[in-house]
Amino acid sequence: MITKLIGFRFFCASLALIVATFLSASCKISQAATTKSSIRVVVWDERQPEQKTAYGDFLGNTIADYLAKKPGLTVKSVGLQDPEQGLSEATLDQCDVLVWWGHQRHGEVTDAHVKAVVDRLQAGKLSLVALHSAHWSKPFIEAMNLRSIDDALKTVPKADRNKVKVVTIPSPGGIPKADAPLTPSSKQIKADDGSATLTVQLPRCVFPIVRNEGKPSRIVTLVPKHPIARDVPATFEIPQTEVYAGPFHVPKPDAVIFEEHWGDKESFTSGCAWQIGKGRVFYFRPGHETYAIFKQEIPMKIVENAVHWVHDGR
Repeated sequence: MITKLIGFRFFCASLALIVATFLSASCKISQAATTKSSIRVVVWDERQPEQKTAYGDFLGNTIADYLAKKPGLTVKSVGLQDPEQGLSEATLDQCDVLVWWGHQRHGEVTDAHVKAVVDRLQAGKLSLVALHSAHWSKPFIEAMNLRSIDDALKTVPKADRNKVKVVTIPSPGGIPKADAPLTPSSKQIKADDGSATLTVQLPRCVFPIVRNEGKPSRIVTLVPKHPIARDVPATFEIPQTEVYAGPFHVPKPDAVIFEEHWGDKESFTSGCAWQIGKGRVFYFRPGHETYAIFKQEIPMKIVENAVHWVHDGR
């Protein structure tokens, strides 16, 4: 009897140890899964001194501080003056979503760093959220160039796409006139020998009207069911902002989520989304460096939503 009792106690102790070990392992797996599912966000900012007049700090740090308080996000803030311009291989390898703010120093970003970003974008290793003047940033322009070529190739029958020669015409640069031909555009030319050339005029990535009057704008949510519009009102106001208006010289977006208005005559597609290879790009227009737009609740909610959507579509 005593022997049986000792055996039973040993069995219970062993079972308890097995259960404890299993629960401990399960907990570690759960913790690892939670860490793995966190979206790794890198906020890149050229860090203009003027930003401190509105933010008291650099604009990128303000955005990063906001995002870092949100669940499911791991956030790092970098700038142009950081080693390797804040875009080292190690940083980009630990980046799921790159939030980009630039204005006056686009040209200083090296082509090698741009290639490193865009290669990862095409491969689906990271996605891009471009803010305000980042329409002229090198990563955004290169992404739009690639989408322009891809859109042009889709006008060619699948069987002929490997045979056609693609010739790109660089953007003429500068701000276009209101009646300037829209870019990008493409044209297919067939030679007498049966060969074909696809000429692609690359996009300007800009618009005809730019004014910094500090007047308010009204933003209309065009696609309220889009994940980027989650918890965003049907209309809202930016109290002070810069005017960007007229047609946006970019490839046709997959979705235009927000439209911005100044009075009755001027408007702009202020929230545009594209698929670029296996990655995603979202452009959000508001965000001048001397107006504290990234301290306002709704614009920052849009940035937060955009980070989630470009990463996982939710």
